[in-house]
Amino acid sequence: MCINDIQIDPTLNRRPQSMITAAQLRAARALLGIDQRQLAELSGLSVPTIQRMEASEGTIRGNVDSLVKLIDALGTAGVDVINEGAVSGGGGRGVRLKSGSGSPKVQT
Repeated sequence: MCINDIQIDPTLNRRPQSMITAAQLRAARALLGIDQRQLAELSGLSVPTIQRMEASEGTIRGNVDSLVKLIDALGTAGVDVINEGAVSGGGGRGVRLKSGSGSPKVQT
């Protein structure tokens, strides 16, 4: 699948390497400068699914396949999800552009 020049392999069968919170999801989307519709296209999820995920409190819970698609799409677009306890300057959860990526890989 190719959306906005981003290749996403829908056959990937990986478990999420990290959990993501609703706040991290909103921050990642803001960092990329995309709206919920664009994130839905990138991840292969529906807009209502993205809306439910962003409206969650705390860690997003849901279908593992949906979480994998979401985290893979964010990673492909150039965003790292930083989990609690991970090595980062701020010491807590967050998101950041992947090192060496320069700018997000999403064209709006």
